[in-house]
Amino acid sequence: MSLEVSQLTKLYGSQKALSSVSFSVKPGRILGFLGPNGAGKSTTMKIICGYISADEGTVKVMGQEQVKSAKAISNMIGYLPEHNPLYHDMYVKEFLEFSGGLYGLSGKALSDRVNLMLEKTGLSPEQHKKISQLSKGYRQRVGLARALIHDPSVVILDEPTTGLDPNQLVEIRALIKEISENRTVILSTHIMQEVEAICDDVVIISKGEIKASESLENLKSKSNQTDLLLETEEELDILWFKSFQKAEINEAQSNQIIIPSNNPTEDRKKLMSLIQEKNLNIIGLSEKKKGLEQIFREITQ
Repeated sequence: MSLEVSQLTKLYGSQKALSSVSFSVKPGRILGFLGPNGAGKSTTMKIICGYISADEGTVKVMGQEQVKSAKAISNMIGYLPEHNPLYHDMYVKEFLEFSGGLYGLSGKALSDRVNLMLEKTGLSPEQHKKISQLSKGYRQRVGLARALIHDPSVVILDEPTTGLDPNQLVEIRALIKEISENRTVILSTHIMQEVEAICDDVVIISKGEIKASESLENLKSKSNQTDLLLETEEELDILWFKSFQKAEINEAQSNQIIIPSNNPTEDRKKLMSLIQEKNLNIIGLSEKKKGLEQIFREITQ
């Protein structure tokens, strides 16, 4: 394992931010680290990066324990925080040279590494611009280049696609996939589409505790539930659907109802009988397999 987090516990006064948090990540995998606001994601990432210490538990990077090898481990981790901290008055290439110097790079090694990062992140045409002149998407590229400048084994990205337009999203996704080929990448995000698009594994944390830790494929396969979506010309009454558990009428459109179903074939028959009984005019009746967003809500609520 390139990263092993074991039994992390963190207290802020009487409040327990983390409670026995454990998970591991294999090399060459992208881990989606998910959780509601205040779940403990940022605290966990800061402990992994060595910015704050845990009250209990251990972090191992490439087999080395963080407490015993703090300096060595800091060189193994690249971190892009949510609020990408950049020196806006510096030029792109200048900033990357400065960042590489902080990790002890110099001379030809620094120059070669900066040029490689400029090429890999598509920043070569922008290298002589001030960071303040760049778009949001290119600033994210600079942040990624800085996180990778010292060739870390583990890369932690906190909300790297927030605020990007659709074209920028595609480009950053491709870049994250590329850098994961020979590294471990942890992607913290609230955007489920991002997780489904690029992640291999998922860890879900809520109220400081791990609620799920497995491959994305396994997590999604555990749910055999399908949502039936009925839309009619008439306004619907939830009391008509009392035989269907957890049925919910759309708050914005009272002529739509979602019916979770573990047996959609039988529930469709029941639904058609109800439609005939109430003499409803159907606009549409469709099925949708439960997605990651719904699984996430059920796990964290």
